[in-house]
Amino acid sequence: MAETTPVHPVDEIPPTRQLAAFGLQHVLAMYAGAVAVPLIVGGAMKLPPADLAYLITADLLVCGIATLIQCVGFWRFGVRLPIMQGCTFAAVSPMVLIGTTGGGLPAIYGSVIVAGLAIMLLAPVFGRLLRFFPPLVTGTVILIIGVSLLPVAGNWAAGGAGAEDFGEPRNLALAAFVLVVVLGVQRFAPVFLSRIAVLTGIAAGLAVAVPLGFTDFAGVGDADWVGISTPFHFGAPVFEASAIVSMLVVALVCMTETTGDFIAVGELTGRGLKPRALADGLRADGLSTVLGGVFNTFPYTAYAQNVGLVGMTRVRSRWVVAAAGGILVLLGLLPKLGAVVAAIPAPVLGGAGLVMFGTVAASGLRTLAEVDFKGNHNLTVVAVSVAIGLLPVGVPTVYDEFPDWFQTVMHSGISAGCLTAIVLNLLFNHLPARGGSAVAEPGGLAGGGGEEGVEKPREESV
Repeated sequence: MAETTPVHPVDEIPPTRQLAAFGLQHVLAMYAGAVAVPLIVGGAMKLPPADLAYLITADLLVCGIATLIQCVGFWRFGVRLPIMQGCTFAAVSPMVLIGTTGGGLPAIYGSVIVAGLAIMLLAPVFGRLLRFFPPLVTGTVILIIGVSLLPVAGNWAAGGAGAEDFGEPRNLALAAFVLVVVLGVQRFAPVFLSRIAVLTGIAAGLAVAVPLGFTDFAGVGDADWVGISTPFHFGAPVFEASAIVSMLVVALVCMTETTGDFIAVGELTGRGLKPRALADGLRADGLSTVLGGVFNTFPYTAYAQNVGLVGMTRVRSRWVVAAAGGILVLLGLLPKLGAVVAAIPAPVLGGAGLVMFGTVAASGLRTLAEVDFKGNHNLTVVAVSVAIGLLPVGVPTVYDEFPDWFQTVMHSGISAGCLTAIVLNLLFNHLPARGGSAVAEPGGLAGGGGEEGVEKPREESV
């Protein structure tokens, strides 16, 4: 009999029933974040409710398309890993500034299109930088991603930032109930149910929330059955120099964050990220951002919250996340379905988010366990990077007096921590040692202190 090549878990296609359940779980994990960006930008610009609804459906549609491009891939586009795409929060402040100072939505979309093209052009360059992301850097970045997302889950658990009943005990009790259900299902349920523990917890939480008056489905009746986003709905794009410059800074931040997410998923799935795959994934990010500018939405990036779901469920198939992309396309084309998902109360998502985001942080610690901290400065690299990464998380207003471009980079704890880890790794492990420096032990970057003994990555075309 002819031997068949074993299929990597990333490429396995689960049965249809599991595919749908796992995919819906990913959608629920990222939905609140996905719709938050158009709500924040549209609200700051005081857009009418009809325009806000249009921005949300357009966002969901392009989220789905971007996810499909990233997971399924075509030609040199797509990292082909279980990566969920959504609007980046790094672009919120610049877009609000552009939209409220006279440029409006057309100026936002003009800058978004240029930023997407820039990402596509820079993707091969970033692909060649993968050697500067050893376990010391990747573990630190994954840890920062997880810890910096925990306040998001905390806000959800308390009722959602800005909610009138924020912090009320009943909100936290509902979140705690969901958390207990997720943990109970993961520990005691059969294998299939344990892999959809988050979905089961959200369903149980929703079943409790509805009779207790936590949610209101009135918006479902008001939503249209069908909605199609047409190119340049708000007018032809306007290309303003200042808007383009600020969005190019956002593009660099997004590329740094996305690289960290790609590496994290590569670690979790057991499929190491190669320079070519990184370039293809970033190129897909750029294409999705261009589509965002054309179809009335915003820049796209990998969503870190779904990285935690991959780690927690241990479902590594990229086709599961592709199914989630298909569900998002449906939600974008059928606003009534989107309104049903939007009615899920924040505390329900908060209970599930606590375990998911905690899993990301724990995965970073697991990666750092491979690093040698003896006789080198690696502990300093981790310590300072985590401190810088968590500074804007703990003190959100710390950089408010700085220029806009600086805020764009440093207000994101993920990008701030990632850049710090890269720079410090270069400083301590790549530059020649000076007097007073600890001597790096053999084992190099993958194990610890210096470049000696580092396995040189195989050259690949990007």
